[in-house]
Amino acid sequence: MCGIIGIVSQSEVNQALYDGLTVLQHRGQDAAGIVTCDDEGKFFLRKANGLVKDVFHTRHMLKLKGNMGIGHIRYPTAGCSTSAEAQPFYVNSPFGIALAHNGNLTNTKLLKDELFKSDRRHLNTDSDSEVLLNVLAHELQKTSKLKPESEDVFKAVSQLHRRCKGAYAAVAMIAGVGVLAFRDPYGIRPVVIGKRETEKGNDYIIASESVAVDSLDFTLMRDIAPGECVFIDMEGNMHSQQCAENPMLSPCIFEYVYFARPDSIMDGISVHKSRMRMGAKLAQKIKREFPEHDVDVVMPIPDTSRSAAVTLSEELGVVYREGFIKNRYIGRTFIMPGQTQRKKSVRQKLNPIGFEFEGKNVLLVDDSIVRGTTSQQIVQMARDAGAKKVYFASAAPPVRYPNVYGIDMPSAEEFVAHDRDIEQIRQELGADWLIYQELDDLELAVNKHKDVERFDMSCFNAEYITGDVDQNYLDYIDSLRNDGTKKENEKSSSVIELHNDDEDVGLD
Repeated sequence: MCGIIGIVSQSEVNQALYDGLTVLQHRGQDAAGIVTCDDEGKFFLRKANGLVKDVFHTRHMLKLKGNMGIGHIRYPTAGCSTSAEAQPFYVNSPFGIALAHNGNLTNTKLLKDELFKSDRRHLNTDSDSEVLLNVLAHELQKTSKLKPESEDVFKAVSQLHRRCKGAYAAVAMIAGVGVLAFRDPYGIRPVVIGKRETEKGNDYIIASESVAVDSLDFTLMRDIAPGECVFIDMEGNMHSQQCAENPMLSPCIFEYVYFARPDSIMDGISVHKSRMRMGAKLAQKIKREFPEHDVDVVMPIPDTSRSAAVTLSEELGVVYREGFIKNRYIGRTFIMPGQTQRKKSVRQKLNPIGFEFEGKNVLLVDDSIVRGTTSQQIVQMARDAGAKKVYFASAAPPVRYPNVYGIDMPSAEEFVAHDRDIEQIRQELGADWLIYQELDDLELAVNKHKDVERFDMSCFNAEYITGDVDQNYLDYIDSLRNDGTKKENEKSSSVIELHNDDEDVGLD
C-alpha cells in the first residue's frame, strides 16, 4: 500500500504535488518522491527515505520545475525499504518515462525473466514497481512514432494488462507528452481523477484518494475504472479508454477498514459511513452474544476506529470516552516495517488518561487485529491504568491469511489469529472477552447500496480474486517478505538512474 499522485496543470505543479503527498502521508511513511517535467521534456527528480516533510526542503522544491509531474509515498511490501527503491522509477527508453505504483504484482518472477530474456531490459532493484515500469516501456517501444499519441498509450496499457497479474494502480509520465494513469482489471487498489477549471485551461489531478483532490481545490470527477487508462496530454486534453478484456470492480475491503482516510470517497463509497456501519453491526453482535454485558464505557484505539466506536456506543447505549491520547509525531504502527519497531512504537504512540479507566469495565474498539502486538500492549495499558475489566472488539473479522496485493501481510505465521480460535486469541491478548466482526456484516457495512460487485477480502477468507495465487506462491512471498527476512535484507544501496538532488542532504 502506497500513495500516488499526478498533476497536469497550466502552472507549476511542485507545490501541489508536495501538498498532495502530505495529505496522503497516511498511506506510507517510509519514503517519498516527486518527478516533474518542463516544457522542454526535461525530468527533475527528488526522492529519499523519510516523511514528505523531511525529504523535500526549499532547495529541492525550487529545482522541481514544470507544469506536470507525479509523486509517490512508499510503504514497502515487495522488495526492501532502501533508498534505491524509493519511487518514482525512471527509464530513458523509449521517450523517457517515470512511474509510481501502488500495489503488488503476483507474477513478478515470470515478468523479470521475460524482461531480461525477451525484452532485453535491465532491472536495477527488487521492486515489482520497476518491473511494471519496464513492461510499460517495452510495450510503448513498439510504436513507430516519435511522439506517442493516446491510441499508442492505450495499446501499450492493453498489452500490460495481458502480461501483468496482481494489483496495480499506477501513474506515469512520458517526457514532453503527458501523464497517464491505469488500474488493474480488478480495481484492487484505489485511484481517482479530479479537474479544476482555470482561465488558462483545465488542470487535472490523479490521486490514490479523493481527499487529495479535495484538499488541492480540484473537483472530484470519478474513480478510474478497473482496467481503464486515462491519458492527459501537455495541452490539458483528457483521453480515456477501457483497456482490459474482462474488468470487474473488486476493491480491497481493508482500505475501508484501516488504510484510507475517513474523509475519502472510494469507488463511490464513503469511508467514514462504512466505518460507522461497522460499529453498528458490531454492536448488534455484542447484543446477541453478551446480552447482559456490564460495559461501563466504550473507548476507541485512535484514530481509525473512532467512527466505529462512536456508533457502537450509541447502539449499546453506553457512554463514549477518549481514554488514550495519541502522540501525533509517531507514525502508524501497522505500516512500520518489522515487528520490533512496531512493538517499540506502541507505548510511544498512546498514553492512557488514568481516571477514565479507574474501576470501570472498559470496551476497547479497534479497526482490526493483525499481529496482535498493539492490541496486547493496549489491553495491558488499560489494566495498568486501573480498569476493572478490559473487553476488546474488532471492527473487522480475524486476519488469518496473507494479503498479496499490496498490504504488509505476507506471513500467516505472524498473525495472532493464525491457528488460534477466538478463545485462544483472547488469552493471547489478555482481554476478559473478545469479539470480532462477522465477514458478511463487514461487507454489508461497506457495500450498503450494493454498488460493488465483489470485494477482495483475501486476508479474511483466503479467496484470491486474481486466480493465480496458490500455496506455493504464498510460501514464496513468505520467504521473501516476512519480518525475519526483511531484517536480514536491509542494506544500503545506490541506484544508477536519473540524477537525484541529494548532494547536500541534512542541510537546511
